[in-house]
Amino acid sequence: MIRSLITALISLTLPAMISIAGSPSPIFNRAPLVDKPYAELPLGDIQPRGWLKWQLETMASGMTGHLDELYPEVVGERNGWLGGDGDGWERGPYWIDGLLPLGHLLQDEKLINKANRWVEWTLQNQRDDGYVGPIPFETKPQPEPGLQKDRRDDWWPKMVMLKVLQQHYMATGDPRVIDCLTRYFKYQLANLPERPLGYISYWGNRRGADNLMVVLWLYNITGDAFLLDLGKIIEEQTHPYSEIFLEREKVKRMRFSGESEYAFHCVNLAQGIKAPVIQYQADGDKTHLQAVANAFADIEEAHGQPHGLYGGDEGMHGPVLTQGSELCTAVEMMFSLEKMLEITGNLEFADRLEMVAFNALPTQVSDDYLTRQYYQQANQVMCTEAKRNFIQENRGQRIVFGLLTGYPCCTCNLHQGWPKFTQHLWMASADKGLAALVYAPSEVTTRVAGGRAVTITESTNYPFSDEIQFSFSMKSGIHFPLHLRVPEWCESPSLILNGKEVDFERDGNRLVVKRNWEDGDKLVLRLPSQLRSKRWHGNSVSLYKGPLLFALEIGESWTETEAGFREVRPTGPWNYALIEQAVANPNESFTISVSDNLADNPWSIEGAPVRITGKGIPHPQWSLYNESAGPIPWSPQRMPAGSDPQSITLIPYGSSTLRISAFPTFNQGRRQ
Repeated sequence: MIRSLITALISLTLPAMISIAGSPSPIFNRAPLVDKPYAELPLGDIQPRGWLKWQLETMASGMTGHLDELYPEVVGERNGWLGGDGDGWERGPYWIDGLLPLGHLLQDEKLINKANRWVEWTLQNQRDDGYVGPIPFETKPQPEPGLQKDRRDDWWPKMVMLKVLQQHYMATGDPRVIDCLTRYFKYQLANLPERPLGYISYWGNRRGADNLMVVLWLYNITGDAFLLDLGKIIEEQTHPYSEIFLEREKVKRMRFSGESEYAFHCVNLAQGIKAPVIQYQADGDKTHLQAVANAFADIEEAHGQPHGLYGGDEGMHGPVLTQGSELCTAVEMMFSLEKMLEITGNLEFADRLEMVAFNALPTQVSDDYLTRQYYQQANQVMCTEAKRNFIQENRGQRIVFGLLTGYPCCTCNLHQGWPKFTQHLWMASADKGLAALVYAPSEVTTRVAGGRAVTITESTNYPFSDEIQFSFSMKSGIHFPLHLRVPEWCESPSLILNGKEVDFERDGNRLVVKRNWEDGDKLVLRLPSQLRSKRWHGNSVSLYKGPLLFALEIGESWTETEAGFREVRPTGPWNYALIEQAVANPNESFTISVSDNLADNPWSIEGAPVRITGKGIPHPQWSLYNESAGPIPWSPQRMPAGSDPQSITLIPYGSSTLRISAFPTFNQGRRQ
């Protein structure tokens, strides 16, 4: 009773408290944790511009802003995270994990208020013993189709809400979050020895790094020593990712059989790949970093796909170019890469992040943000309700566009992708400066050099353009370092300040400009890129420019089924091979055209701003199989007699729905 009254009083006085406290400063590691080079900025310091703002606004007008109306049976009033008797597991927190940052990035009070209902219920209904979340039923509830009503005391969905509370604090400085998390982590410390992370379901064991991440974050704020003790327990109860990645054998397995997980589950791997880096902060053991390097190398070798992810539908399923890649994998891998970049400063993580964000992510949700695919294919020529060679099928609906095709987890989890990417475009650097390590149009207003306010506007059409302009605004000159990344694919970057070359320090692919910045300064970073090729399954070949993968432009015919799914069929041929000699010298054999005016939505076949034209040859041995592109012929082969090279156009992979992104090849001049 007393606690309820106190909570109510805090809630009533919260606006005044926040206006005094403001949003918190970037949070770096305190001893004994390993120093980290970068830290996330307060939520709201960064705002999207250009095509990125359009993307976030489309999310707000689509599923993200209206999921409670489109999917009320699960994320509506009956949800257990609002005190209801309905769904009480992961899907509600999943949605808010993307809705809350979206609202703050767009400064949209309606979205913020919608997300805050979930935050307020969680904060105001914490039990005296520290437990948070839906109250477990005293007797087993009657099952209802489509609802996950039981397992309310599972550790796993609470890990998602921990991230929501963390973001709420980073946006508002709400002190109740610190109190809530402190009490909850004391509850965990008391209960985990008898009820470990995998006690209710194995997801908590596989995804314990999300829990540990917030424990260490809170330690950096409060310095409470018990949090380090709790961190050790969580690490011991989490799947041993470092050990597995160092041994290397399991990552390459391809047989998956449910929770026994002989091979990795695709989303568990995307979340778990950050576990060694999260743990590295606590013990400083650099073998954790080697473990992650091993994992990425082994994933690409055994399961790699051109778009930066892997064949995993749901289990890891090899490199065949028609195996599925789950949408939850994309957004969870992005978040893992963002956190690993922040902790280590390893720019390889930024390169990988852009690959996923600019290729895999935009194509898997419809342009109106009202439907999504559960799986996407790197070579995808039919999005139809038909059986395919996936480990997990569902009446053939896992590749069509819909609200709930496949499992609804992706319907709720997809929303974190673009907002968290935007939130990590800029970070505070440990040397009291700023870092732009991934690029997109944006604006940051924050404090540097011990508290001086600065605004930097990043004007660019990147990734469709090679040029990025930073414009500085401040009351008076400020001396601080600016960290910039040179992507791995760029050989000759340049920096021009107010029309002249500027001095910088270079540490590998990291450029650091240390100077006294003045109001009105304009810094131009140029990252020239060339076409490059890379080999994939069957010695097929993909073409890239900058962070963009390119795919065959295929005409699309969209129809809607009686069940309300959206199917897509090709209106022209797709089974083209490229000429081996052309892909060996792509910059001499293909023509690149870039539109002067960027469409609001460049992630569409109509709005694709970059096109590549070249020659392709229909491959007579390549045809449909189970409504997918059949097994890709080995490359290169002799060119068939009578072959007539035809003009073909490639567009960014993220702008496509139907596509060939890895092509077989023919040897020119050698005919059968």
